Amino acid sequence: MIMEKILIVAAHPDDETLGCGGVISKYISEGSKIKILVLGEGSTCRYEDIDSKQAKLALEERNYNAMLALQELGIDDFDFVNLPCGRFDQVPILNINKILERVIREFKPDTIFTHSEHDSNNDHRIVFRSTIMAARPCGEHIVSRLFSYEVPSSSEWSYSDVFRPNYFVALTEKHLGTKWSALEQYKGEMREFPFPRSWTGIKTLARQRGMQSGVIYAEAFLLIRGFE
Repeated sequence: MIMEKILIVAAHPDDETLGCGGVISKYISEGSKIKILVLGEGSTCRYEDIDSKQAKLALEERNYNAMLALQELGIDDFDFVNLPCGRFDQVPILNINKILERVIREFKPDTIFTHSEHDSNNDHRIVFRSTIMAARPCGEHIVSRLFSYEVPSSSEWSYSDVFRPNYFVALTEKHLGTKWSALEQYKGEMREFPFPRSWTGIKTLARQRGMQSGVIYAEAFLLIRGFE
């Protein structure tokens, strides 16, 4: 399947790499044009005062690390919106929809990757809902394919209704290595095994998805809607 223009929608910096880092590396090398839209800032939820100097410094550091990670993946087209981390439910969803609608209208992607509706993280679920609304097949530009991706340390911890992929993309050792090199730029976010955001965790998940699809390594997605 040829994907010429891909929009990857993430709630926080690092979600894009955790969920799609291998696919980004693979499709960039094959000539696809990829844009990353990161809606939230991913740091201030850890501070009581989100306007404190420490919180603002953490936000700036996370965005800087994200730029380094995207450079590792070969991405030079990205937007950071910096909605408040952990507080997407305090932002009118119409506002989030309009951000997505504008990017879809201007970038004109044929494919969108977004979060899973079943993630344990509420920001992720809100991004899924907003993407579904913004990418409805009407208006100035129709998106051909819409996928959900999984985020280690979020998707697998929603035990009542889990992520069930039906679309797999084979990866090489090089793609997986590039994904990990990008994740290493997120200082403090990666941890030691058995935490899912570890080298062993990332590689184990890629092997599991590979076994499901008959290859050595893979990233897995849920095809929500598609047409040719």
